[in-house]
Amino acid sequence: MNFVDSHCHLNDERFKDNVDEVVASSFKAGVTTILVVGYDLESSLKAIEIASRHEGVYAAIGFHPTDLDSFDFTFLEEHINDDKVVALGEIGLDYHYDNDIDTKKRQIDAFKKQIELALKHNKPVIIHSRDSIMDTYNVVSSYSNLRGSLHCYSGSLEMAKLFVEKGFLLGVGGVVTFKNAKIVKDVVKNIDLKYLLLETDSPYLAPEPHRGEVNTSTYIPIIAEMVASIKEIDISDVATTTTGNAYRLFDF
Repeated sequence: MNFVDSHCHLNDERFKDNVDEVVASSFKAGVTTILVVGYDLESSLKAIEIASRHEGVYAAIGFHPTDLDSFDFTFLEEHINDDKVVALGEIGLDYHYDNDIDTKKRQIDAFKKQIELALKHNKPVIIHSRDSIMDTYNVVSSYSNLRGSLHCYSGSLEMAKLFVEKGFLLGVGGVVTFKNAKIVKDVVKNIDLKYLLLETDSPYLAPEPHRGEVNTSTYIPIIAEMVASIKEIDISDVATTTTGNAYRLFDF
């Protein structure tokens, strides 16, 4: 079986000394394609650099809604068509720490600019949405032909159905293995597998029984096993379908 980790942060400081080893161990675990996702200028540059050194590793570049101080639209324009850059992300809205009117406007403006660049270059987007699901939906709904994924989807089943009706895929990570993750498990159970992606968001959100540890792509099979259990299907079906979903969306 081959798996894809559709969202990880090998560009995180915690991997600065062992990226090569983590990639090698992930491949041994059956995770043969890894997407390293940027969230600001420095991490996006690092994602490109890591992808350029490893077969089977790709990059997404973009500016996270809480990392807009380094927002550089020119950088995105210059690198969106680099060989290993397959998506714009992670971008989106995050009202968890600050939801005043000015912050929301700033985030929405940056979100829209990055979406429009992605559309111009026919690239998918990787969306981060935290405490902002309705505004996120309203923004993406205002564009036609927009493709992408909702990273570490944590919204309701009702909102999940609305996003997949728009053709979006939903990222499923280590949270699905947590005992009290009832909403995420409900989404996984009721949303067709053709709309799901596997991801780690490493080094964050390691699945059980590794919760609290540094997460890596090697744990993708654990997440796949839980998805298979929830949907009462074979893990090989999870591997085949989610890998196909990722390849179609990101054109690896």
